This record gives sequence, structure tokens and C-alpha cells, in this order.
Amino acid sequence: MDHSQDTALLTALMEAAADAIIVADDHGMMQRTNPAADRLFGYDEGTLIGQSVNLLMPKVLADLHDGFMSHHLKTGEKRIIGIGRDVEGQRKDGTVFPLHLSVGRADIAGTPMFIGILHNLTARRAAQEALARSQRLDAVGQLTGGIAHDFNNLLTVIIGNLELLQMRGVDERQTDLIDDALASAELGADLTSRLLVFARKGDLKPTRADLRQQCRDALAILRRTIGERYTIRTEFAKTLSAVMVDPVQLQSALINLALNARDAMPNGGEFLISVADVRIDDEYMAQETDIEPGDYVRLFISDDGEGMSINAQRRAFEPFFTTKADKGGTGLGLAMVYGFVRQSGGHITLYSELGHGTSFGLYFPALKNTNAAKGKLSEAEASDMPLGTGQVVLVVEDNPRVRKLSLERVRDLGYKTEEAENGDEAFALLSAGAQVDLVFSDLVMPGTLNGYDLAAKVRQEFPHIKILLTSGYASDVISGKMGGSADDRILHKPYRQSELAERLQALL
Repeated sequence: MDHSQDTALLTALMEAAADAIIVADDHGMMQRTNPAADRLFGYDEGTLIGQSVNLLMPKVLADLHDGFMSHHLKTGEKRIIGIGRDVEGQRKDGTVFPLHLSVGRADIAGTPMFIGILHNLTARRAAQEALARSQRLDAVGQLTGGIAHDFNNLLTVIIGNLELLQMRGVDERQTDLIDDALASAELGADLTSRLLVFARKGDLKPTRADLRQQCRDALAILRRTIGERYTIRTEFAKTLSAVMVDPVQLQSALINLALNARDAMPNGGEFLISVADVRIDDEYMAQETDIEPGDYVRLFISDDGEGMSINAQRRAFEPFFTTKADKGGTGLGLAMVYGFVRQSGGHITLYSELGHGTSFGLYFPALKNTNAAKGKLSEAEASDMPLGTGQVVLVVEDNPRVRKLSLERVRDLGYKTEEAENGDEAFALLSAGAQVDLVFSDLVMPGTLNGYDLAAKVRQEFPHIKILLTSGYASDVISGKMGGSADDRILHKPYRQSELAERLQALL
């Protein structure tokens, strides 16, 4: 191949690469970047050329970088370059994120040039953290189960001896002391039974059940105790698969979650309980929910309360972790719910943001067609799925992992994509002239524009652009709080690929 063909081939490779590629000289000045690098670091195409690579690093790493390169150029030590290492990158907006960096060297006309290939590790780190949390919960569960089992044996001896003393006829003062000791021992026995449920070693008694009726039974108790300041709404599917659950534990879990929702709304509020069949039948939905493919009955409990911090969400299901210690919280409520759902063969999801509320999703395996889903759409289903013809969809999502997944889903349906981290950035892109056919936005985002606000501004300024909003919340629970409009169409997370395809086709 001649020089022009080599150049054309290099250009095609740079543009096709999914990872960021940066070419820099021996002074650390960028000579070339590919589109993936511009997108990754948040710069307009071509604006990085001629700038120092230190611009793309946190200050601590940038201070070290010049010394590393100077040492390499003096000594030729290959350990400075040519090996992969995990580092941190810094975007234009100042956010820092994890990267895997590989560096190679080429001498062109006697001048050293360095080629860096950078892979975004954000999604991998999130998956590793999720796995670590799951393993930590399993380890804590095993330890807790062992301790609770031994403690139960001790309590059995204590309660038995106290009852024997009671039967031997003692005076009134001694009777009072024994009664107090028995009451405390029975509280300890109740505590260990809840710990055993978390450890998935409790004695469950599953029966064939209709979750709608179980919810009605629990609501009969809740409506008498929850208080007049709180509104409970229900959305029950007309037809529903049966599940195998322990009715007592299920109602206890429901009451636990409802009381947590009440505590998150100290000034009153509304929460929604919904029950419906759901099929996890494509790898996208399984990846988003971390749930094995199959047929499930999903029980959602959503509130419009204070929400949970990121740290609280990560530790929510750990035993004895509580944000309500000053109010007498033991930290066992959610741990018990988690253990019960997992021991029942199900899964539990948590979606929350500070100031906007919390949604728990309890997934129980459906008794009918349990093995119908195989994790991928069949060829017939895939061929029937409506596809786009290259229209441009602007995906707006603040969570990097979810945004990456959403971009993949939209592209797989035949659409081109643009992306933004929040409503403010999305509106700035549109105002700068970005050619977009549809805005696909999360409902709750940081910044001045939430999903509803973005939709309203787009309708006003760009009426030709269609809008589709998505949320993990029950949107009608928080729509009044966030200024929702009747025109807003909500795609509820988690959603199937076919649902996304149908909504996009209907709008476009």
C-alpha cells in the first residue's frame, strides 16, 4: 500500500475504535485524537489537538506524568510505557473516572511519538462493586446464620429453665423477675429468627399464593396503623401468575417496606403498591436488574419521600445498618426482607435518589412458564421488532453505567445516538444546533432541569423534537412534586427491549 492508503486505513481504524486513542509527541502535546477520545473526555472534536495530555488527568497524576516520560526518554526503560495499567482520567467538567491505559512508542523521522489506548472502566468497576456487595452479604449471612443458630440453642436452655422455675411455685417478687427474664429471652428468640431469615436459613412455609390477595391482607393492617397523613394507592394487574411464598413472611416484608416508606415521609405523602407479571427475556433487562432471565411476578413499593444516599443504598440490606438509630431502628428490617426474597428464589432491586423517593422491586418466580425466557430474544421476536432508519436519539442519563447501556439499546434498534449527562447539558446541545429527532431522558437528574423540566423546554423551543421519559419511580407518585405534565410519556424501568422499540417507533 502507498502512503495515502496507509493514512486512509489509519483514519478508518481511529474512527472505528470503540476505545479512546490519543497520539502525543515527546513533549506530551496531543497530535491526534479519535472521536471516542473526544466523547470520553467531553471535548468537541478536534479541540484537544495541540494541548497537553496532562489536561486529561487529575493534578496528582499530571504532576507525576512529566517525570515518568522524562525518565523514559533518558533511560529507555520500557516499564515506563508499553504495559497496561489502571489510572484515572479527568473530563472537561472536572469529573474523575477510572481508565485502563496502554502506551506504545513509535520513532518517526527520529522523533518519538506515543500512542495511548484508553478503556473506560466505569462499568466494570460498578459490576465489581455489585459483586463485592453480594459476596459481602453472603458472607455476613453465613456468619449471622451460625451465630443465630448457636444463640437459639442458648435461649432454648434459658427459656426452659425459667419456665421450670416458674412451675415450682415462687413468691410474687420472684415471679415478676422470671416474667421479665422470659419476656427478654423471647425477644432474643424473635431477633434470632429474623437473623436466620436474613441468612436464608429460616423455616419458611411456602404455599401457592396470589400476590394481589397477600397485598390486600397486608393493607387491611396498614391502613389502620399508617396514619391519616399518608395515602396508599394500589395498581394490581387483572391477570397474574401464582407464586410460591410464605404468606406470613411476605406480609411481614410488605409491612416492613411500607413502614420504612412512612418514616421517609415525616410530613405525610403517598406511596404506591403495584403487582404485575414481568418477563426478563433479553440480556439488556437482565443486565440492568441483575436478575436471571425468566418469568416473574413483580411487587413494587414506591414512595415520594426523602430518598437514600448512595452509601445508604449500598449498605441497605446489611444487618444492623440503619439510618434511624436515633429513632430506635435496629437495621434488621431490610435485611429480613432481602433474606426472605432470596430464600424464596426471588430477587430484590432498589432505586432511590435523595429528595425524590425510593422504589423497591420484589421479583418472585412465576409458577407458569418459568423457563420460557432464555436470556435472548428468539430470531422470530427479533425480526418482528420495529427498527429505526437512522433517526437521531439524544440519550440523557446521569448514571454512566445506565447511560452506556441505554445507548447500546437504542443503537441496536437502528437509531443514531447523542448523549448528555443531565438536562442542562442536553438543552445546551440542542441550543447549539444538534440535529436530534427524539430526546430519551431519565426523569430524576442533578442540575437545574429534571426530566419534566427538560421536556417542557424542548416542547417550547423545539416542538419538532419528540420526547420519551423513563424512570425507576412510579412516575405518578412524584409527578406533582416535580411538575409533570399529562403529555409526558413514561417508560418505566426496568423495561424490555421490545417495549423501547415500540415506544420509539410510535413517536418517530
